Amino acid sequence: MAEAKKNILTPDGLKALEDELQELKVVRRKEIAQKIKEAREQGDLSENAEYDAAKDEQRDMEARIEEIEQILKNAVVIDEKFEKGVISLGCYVLLEDISLGKEVTYHIVGSTEADILQNKVSNEAPIGRALLGKKIGDVVSVEGINQVNDFRVIDVQRK
Repeated sequence: MAEAKKNILTPDGLKALEDELQELKVVRRKEIAQKIKEAREQGDLSENAEYDAAKDEQRDMEARIEEIEQILKNAVVIDEKFEKGVISLGCYVLLEDISLGKEVTYHIVGSTEADILQNKVSNEAPIGRALLGKKIGDVVSVEGINQVNDFRVIDVQRK
């Protein structure tokens, strides 16, 4: 779960990682290569602390580059800011179906809010439309085929 959460990014988080990756690949690699070159020019490397430190720094940098590239490869960008307890795209919503007296879980999906609002996602999109922006405790009425169903929002989570 922790590994999956690491791959969920906001647009700002995505930009920050891309900027960090660019900085590491372009600027830091050159700086570290220069440190290694200068340390080599000093002669015997077997007891050269500057060389050892530069090589350690290089290993750490390359590991971070690999980590960022892996995160970016598997990244899921959430284009809505998630406010705790408020329903938006990508949320799992635990609802109490007041009409049927049971709990149901609903996942609001869609690449944009427009997909939900234009009913392009699924037959359940009217529920998504009704739930967007609601909070825990709110009661939502959704018109079905033959009846109106009332749902109470019990919990909202990002997964």
